[in-house]
Amino acid sequence: MTARAGRTTRRRARTRAELLDAAFTVFAAKGFGRVSIEEVCEAAGYSRGAFYSNFTTLDELFFALYRQRADLIAEQVTAALAADGPEPDVAAAVHRVTEVLLLDRDWLLVKTDFLVRAARAPELARTLLEHRARLRRAIAVRLARAHRHTPLPAVLGDAEGAAHAVVAAYDGITVQLLLDRDTERARARLAGLLTALLSDGGGTPQ
Repeated sequence: MTARAGRTTRRRARTRAELLDAAFTVFAAKGFGRVSIEEVCEAAGYSRGAFYSNFTTLDELFFALYRQRADLIAEQVTAALAADGPEPDVAAAVHRVTEVLLLDRDWLLVKTDFLVRAARAPELARTLLEHRARLRRAIAVRLARAHRHTPLPAVLGDAEGAAHAVVAAYDGITVQLLLDRDTERARARLAGLLTALLSDGGGTPQ
């Protein structure tokens, strides 16, 4: 790669990052679906040409934001679980995860706005479901490793079933957070719920 090509690549990456940051700010303030491409460009200080050289639609931009946040969450969870010993302690692992887990109310607002949009658009819904499925698979891999020595509650089935339950718990807690704005309480509730959910009581489903 030539020096000029390298500068072009870095400039393009910076433009894309600044468009994403501006879009996130505008989406959080006004609501996804109430924002135009022009408003995103104005907030970022770029032209429509700069936008279209990186994204085709605002929906595509949202999915780039979604991947960005999902990668951040994956990094946080991985780092929090890296301290696991040969026989992981569920309560300790959950505590580490919930202490660092992204609970950003602005992001939750943007994501919820887009969820409502996707619920009315089958193609968007399919794409969003694919993104959520990748997140669940990543969680399932971590759960499978963490529970090699500590069995999952029988009612959850396998690691994939447990991952579905974890995502459902997170979704429920974050809905409450949108309403009461209490991040610390949300972390405490999520920690308690996940510890109860993932700890094996030794029984089988009735």
